[in-house]
Amino acid sequence: MGNLTHKDLLDAGVHFGHLTRKWDPRMAPYIFMEKNGIHIIDLHKTLESLDQASNALKNIVRSGRKVMFVATKKQAKEIVSQEAIRLNMPYVTERWLGGMLTNFATIRKSLKKMSSIDKMMKEDSYKNLAKRERLMISREKEKLERVLGGIADLTRLPAALFVVDVMREHIAIKEAKKLNIPVFALVDTNSDPTSVDFPIPANDDAFKSIDLLTKYVGKAVEEGLMERKQDKEEAKQKEEIKSKKEADEKEIAEEA
Repeated sequence: MGNLTHKDLLDAGVHFGHLTRKWDPRMAPYIFMEKNGIHIIDLHKTLESLDQASNALKNIVRSGRKVMFVATKKQAKEIVSQEAIRLNMPYVTERWLGGMLTNFATIRKSLKKMSSIDKMMKEDSYKNLAKRERLMISREKEKLERVLGGIADLTRLPAALFVVDVMREHIAIKEAKKLNIPVFALVDTNSDPTSVDFPIPANDDAFKSIDLLTKYVGKAVEEGLMERKQDKEEAKQKEEIKSKKEADEKEIAEEA
């Protein structure tokens, strides 16, 4: 994982917080100074937090579990969905449905419905339906895909959440907390860093800042996936050596 420098963060505007009057006092430990009525984030703290968060995420993924990416604000949607798709991780970038985590059984029913509509649309019987019926079915599929498309392959609850903007995604965070699912998040100066497990102090509004940090987190996830693959291959090799040894021993015993 290529390390980020203070210059990388400065160039992306990660240090720009909100107006001082909009601040959350709980962000005080992460604020470096005030300039022209704006709080400036301590980038040393950002790098430290980013390092901790990346290592923890890498270990979660290495153990074979999923990280759900959550960002419904306009400037973050595309970045987050692209990174999640690249890593084959679940994501929510449209609307957070209440109960997406706490009422996962109901969400799974909707996912099954989406899957069955998809199958039905490929069958000949669908082509024989009236135009109006076909339109209604395809509209329902579009609606379900828009909201649930990013979690279509999710069969069990994610092991962690990566969130952009804790104020906007407060429902998702509350649900994760209820289920003891750790939350990793970009936290701006107007937010409460204690509401998440791994706060990363950063500008959560600027496109460049979101892009840089999401991709850095994505690299940590990617490393976790590669290490998991390696672990599996090593385990397979060990098993093959063990099986061969046992077979050889058996052969020797039979010959004796």
